[in-house]
Amino acid sequence: MAETTNFELVSPEKLLVSQPVEMVVVPGAEGYFGVLPRHAPFISTLIPGVIQIYEGGQVKERIFVAGGFAEVTEDRCTVLAEVAMPMGEIDRAAVEQTLKNLAEDLQEAKSDAEKAAVQDKIAVEQAKLRALDTGS
Repeated sequence: MAETTNFELVSPEKLLVSQPVEMVVVPGAEGYFGVLPRHAPFISTLIPGVIQIYEGGQVKERIFVAGGFAEVTEDRCTVLAEVAMPMGEIDRAAVEQTLKNLAEDLQEAKSDAEKAAVQDKIAVEQAKLRALDTGS
């Protein structure tokens, strides 16, 4: 059996994943990074993207995250995600409709702060579409 590291994915709603994994790939602010057993410790912020959980040398599970933090130690990777959902739960039509609604909200935004908040939401929805299109 391959050596493993513990992986935990927590969203504000619940603990989504807590299991030993061969490798996990996480969308870090400075690029995607892979975590293997005995990884050097570090902390990273996350960008909207897909976490890939590997088992048997292949991707076993894909989970979309929309920001948060990851802490890596020699024996663990813990992700605290603002939003997390299995890729199978993302509905393309719903995402496209949300993008249309957000485009209208952006036009109606009155302050720079409102515009920035809407643009952040648009970036998350666009990341969902990219993840659906590319499988990553």
